[in-house]
Amino acid sequence: MSYEYSAKYIKQLSRAVEQKEDAYLEKEFEDMHAADISAVMEGLSAEDCKYILELLDPNVGADVISDLEEDIRKNFMALFEAGELSKYLDQTDSDDAADILNELPVKMREEVLGSMQNQEKVLYIVDLLHYEEDCAGGLMAKELVKVNINWNVHQCIEEVRRQAKKVDKVYTVYVVDDHDILLGRISMKRLLIADEEDKVADLYEPEIAKVHSYQEDEEVAELMQHYDLEVIPVVNVQGRLIGRITIDDVVDVITEQAEKDQQAMSGLSEDIEERDSLWAMARARLPWLIVGMSGGLLGANFLGGFEDELRLVPAMAFFIPLITATGGNVGIQSSTIVVQSLASGGFQGSVFDRYFRVLIVAILNGLTLALLVYAFNFLFIEHALAVVVSVALFSVIMIASFMGTITPIVLDKFGINPALASGPFITTCNDLIGLGVYFTVAKMLLHS
Repeated sequence: MSYEYSAKYIKQLSRAVEQKEDAYLEKEFEDMHAADISAVMEGLSAEDCKYILELLDPNVGADVISDLEEDIRKNFMALFEAGELSKYLDQTDSDDAADILNELPVKMREEVLGSMQNQEKVLYIVDLLHYEEDCAGGLMAKELVKVNINWNVHQCIEEVRRQAKKVDKVYTVYVVDDHDILLGRISMKRLLIADEEDKVADLYEPEIAKVHSYQEDEEVAELMQHYDLEVIPVVNVQGRLIGRITIDDVVDVITEQAEKDQQAMSGLSEDIEERDSLWAMARARLPWLIVGMSGGLLGANFLGGFEDELRLVPAMAFFIPLITATGGNVGIQSSTIVVQSLASGGFQGSVFDRYFRVLIVAILNGLTLALLVYAFNFLFIEHALAVVVSVALFSVIMIASFMGTITPIVLDKFGINPALASGPFITTCNDLIGLGVYFTVAKMLLHS
């Protein structure tokens, strides 16, 4: 079934809840994936969601709660008593449980932890609550499978069977010493085909990618992308194995960062969603709209300084949109490429090499467009103005390419999101620069 559901279907479910048609609801959700149930619940009231959740198996209910959007989940969980919520968190992975508890008031959080039956998970969650959300420690789950380097294969398989009961998916088996220092990994296939008396020390792979608990989530995502990993171990400052991060958590990080960059490139000053209040949405849009408006006012005043040129050659005004639009487009193209390189870690080579490549591309594009515009204008306007427009267009393309390349790099050096350079900021700057170049070239060439 699709994860998108019609208003008619949602209304039908709501009516079934109202009439307490439990048999129908249980049958409807029996074979539905937890993510699909979450998608359905996003269209229902919090009260209806709770009613449906109580009809589900606690394991399925735990997955449903984890998959809900954060703002919907907050409203939804406000209806639960501590004991009711603890039943589901007992079945939830430690990382998801910690994220859910972080959304609750402190008092409620303590009551839920006190009501949980799985005391080992409680210890895991309490440990995870100490980490910031945007670091490896905040992403990791404590559940994993590890074996001692001094064991033989028979001991390992027995331990893996015991530990695997607590882990949803066993991606790999980690090898540690007596002090839990991470030494490497061993694949399940290697364990299964080895003789029972073989030593782990002779079978494990010592080379292993890992992250420290304090590393930023974006660094973790880059590392897992680079090595094409499904899971990565997390160690503390002593090198002890303390958790693992799975690919589903990293996908969330990548998606969230892409959304933030997209919003920044669109001129939104903060992370917003469609469900946010009207004031929040307006507040996020206003700052860069004001910047753009200010740039427009500056441009208008700037044009006033060239009133004599416009009076002398009124046709110059016809090409202002061409100059500003081309400069803006070139700047956005250049900045977008740099932002993508910075975001993916693909920004390689020296800065000089980067500028040299930008220069060559700008010259090629500038000459091509300038000649095309000159060929067109030569047929319809005075030769002098055709030259002015083409020279100004070439100059604007060169400057806009440079600005679009250097601005994201400078912002990144100062710890500012470089995606800002691909939005209204670079467009406004290039508009002003384009006008300045156009009329300066006109003044120089026409007067000469």
